Amino acid sequence: MATYLFLSDEWLDEARTIRSEYDGRGGGIEHAVRVNLVVVDVPFGEGTVNAHADTSTGELILDVGHIDDPDLTVTIGYDTARAMLVEGNPQAGIQAFMQGKIKVVGDIAKLMALQAASPDPTAVEIAARIQAMTE
Repeated sequence: MATYLFLSDEWLDEARTIRSEYDGRGGGIEHAVRVNLVVVDVPFGEGTVNAHADTSTGELILDVGHIDDPDLTVTIGYDTARAMLVEGNPQAGIQAFMQGKIKVVGDIAKLMALQAASPDPTAVEIAARIQAMTE
């Protein structure tokens, strides 16, 4: 299996392909949150990737670019983002937040509610496939 650098164009294309294979499957996400992400210290390109996560439809939508009227904006380092989003390591996020390495502007309670939710088996399967294709 080919592997790709986290957040590279190739990684994004493959993650979208994997995600599309699961359209309509899995449980919905109970907590609606719209988050703009600013990932800094990216080891390629211009060093920053702007992205977003939106669960307002009941499904997780992750993509590049920012959305209008987010509930919050999170600025996070590349390594921490990779640990949280690919490796599924919430402790990395907690530790980085406590050290001031994650900046949050907006309604942090919505983010906390989302993090407390348990993923369904389909989401776990998608995450495992994305983790396997990530360098």
